[in-house]
Amino acid sequence: HKFPAEQAQTILSDIRIQVGRTGSLTPVAILEPVTVGGVVVSNATLHNEDEIERKGVWIGDTVVVQRAGDVIPQVVRPILEKRPSDALPYVFPETCPVCGSHAVRELNPKTGKPDVARRCTGGLICPAQAVERLRHFVSRLAFDIEGLGDKQITFFWEQELIRNPVDIFDLATKAGNTIAEFEGWGELSVRNLYAAIDERRTIGLDRFINALGIRHVGETTARLLARTYGDFTAFRIAMATATVGEGDDWTYLVDIDGIGETVAAAIVDFFDEPHNLAVVDGLAEHLTIEAVEQATGGSPVSGKTVVFTGSLEEMTRQEAKARAEGLGAKVAGTVSVRTDFVVAGPGAGTKLKKAVELGVTVMTETEWLEFIAEK
Repeated sequence: HKFPAEQAQTILSDIRIQVGRTGSLTPVAILEPVTVGGVVVSNATLHNEDEIERKGVWIGDTVVVQRAGDVIPQVVRPILEKRPSDALPYVFPETCPVCGSHAVRELNPKTGKPDVARRCTGGLICPAQAVERLRHFVSRLAFDIEGLGDKQITFFWEQELIRNPVDIFDLATKAGNTIAEFEGWGELSVRNLYAAIDERRTIGLDRFINALGIRHVGETTARLLARTYGDFTAFRIAMATATVGEGDDWTYLVDIDGIGETVAAAIVDFFDEPHNLAVVDGLAEHLTIEAVEQATGGSPVSGKTVVFTGSLEEMTRQEAKARAEGLGAKVAGTVSVRTDFVVAGPGAGTKLKKAVELGVTVMTETEWLEFIAEK
């Protein structure tokens, strides 16, 4: 059987995992070097674990390797009649080979099926992701530390002075004035850097959550979480005890309007990883994490949970939500025993029915506006 010029046969001697800067685990086939299309090839991509299973490739197999155009070489298929008796099926790891944290397949919100890529959940401590995560940590919408940009983060990482976010707040103690001896640094710039770090030892809970770089959690979601849980301790306890898919803490989290199952699972997975918790707690020791300013306790809906259903006539759903949150209420997407008020407009359906069944206070939009005295 003659192969086209860009295909060749060789032995697949191993499969190794590469961890990308966002934490995705990619399997790479280690091959006995072979010339494909005029180029010597010694490894090829296998894309993901489903692909390995679909192609039925085992370690020790003779495989067909293809290199079409300038694309990364790929394994096409095994040649089963050449499979040796000691060939082994590959078992995809459930932990990150770089840092040992859990590696999970997220549920895709659109399909409801697990994502093809398995991801490392040890974002804050995984060396493969560290520089990227640290850059995010000090970015403008997170800790926003002046004089500590991408270039400086990379430099301190290479010097092994900053390996995780806690190291930033230990830098003055650990490195002292030795940084001034490095090229491009002087005593003044070091002093300025330490002063800029000290300025950020007090931070709002929303910025703190955003800085952690939890998958799917950006500025808006971080603010939503900070408003809902109020202070760091309440948030930390709820996240550490939440389990994906079960229990009160999970229900409460998923119920927050704008969160949903995929985001909730990413948050719980993050806090489920002991390495991440250690960093979060280490940061808490160095910082004063301030509660996001809640509405005055005098508001009748402060700390209450409200659900809007049906169509609203005086305001859009977004305006209603923003106004309720501004008064310290939590806006949920579903009605449960924890719901305090349901505001029902024309066309309200199952949510209204459930509210009546549970004995939750139901109001019209007009009654609600009068109740919050904002009309």
